[in-house]
Formats: sequence, C-alpha cells, structure tokens
Amino acid sequence: MGKFEYITKKGLEKLQKEIERLENIERPKISMQIAEARDKGDISENSEYDAIKEAQGFLEMNISKLKKKLSNSRIIDGSQIINKTRVSILSTVRVKNLTHGGEQIYTLVPEGEADLKSGKISINTPISTGLLGKQVGQIAHVTLPNKMTLDYEILEIAFSE
Repeated sequence: MGKFEYITKKGLEKLQKEIERLENIERPKISMQIAEARDKGDISENSEYDAIKEAQGFLEMNISKLKKKLSNSRIIDGSQIINKTRVSILSTVRVKNLTHGGEQIYTLVPEGEADLKSGKISINTPISTGLLGKQVGQIAHVTLPNKMTLDYEILEIAFSE
C-alpha cells in the first residue's frame, strides 16, 4: 500500500464523480472516436487514429492515477479534531499580517482541495506550516520559498466539516 492522504467527505465525493465521469462519458467517447477512425481505412498512416489512441492512453493513465488516490485516501472531518484551540487541518483561521498589514482568512485543507479563490490553502504550504499548532494571540513566523519572512498574529480559529 502506498502513502495515504487525508481528504474531506466533499473532496471524496468530487473525486468519485470525476472517476465516474471519465469512465462512463469520456472512455466511451474515445472508443467511438477510435472506431470511426478505423472505419476511415488504413490505420497505419492515419494520424487521427494515432492521436485518439494517444488520448486514450492519457485518459486511462488519469483514471488509474485517480483510482490510486481514491484507494489511498482517508476521510477526515472536524469532529475528529480533539484540540480545537490550536490551528490544524480544517481550521479556518483569521490572521493579521504584521509584516504588511491587513487581515486574511485561510482554511487549511488537504493538498488536493486547495482553492485560493475561496481562501482554502493546502496544509503543505509554508503559511499553513507556520500556522499549525498556534493558538489565538500567538505569532506565527512564516518563511516563504524566496526566504522572505512574514509574521501573522492569530486572531480567531474556527472549524468546519
């Protein structure tokens, strides 16, 4: 068994729907395109056939990768987190940027569920790593990949899911 990764229930449902879509919609589409390309005659010199076969290979590789991810996933939800006074996965944290001013709100989520537009950042980012384990009132010193350091004051911690 490979390395497992955490996933939320919503993330799991999204992953299952994507696998289902690829297997039940995209796979039959490609099979039909292959049949149509074969019907056009000599496949040894048919670039359309070659391109479709290559697309089929990428699709099957993607399905396999997603199924492996699914089998290595472990569901996590907020009810499993015992200490809700410290920043951890699934925390929504309101912070004050002491370096540049201003406040931000981040929700720390599993790697595959990050969405910066909605304030969800991966648990593996430098900001998340710096915030982990901190409590309200504490200062998190975050070192970015470019060696710049940011200081965040933890203003509020809440949990979702």
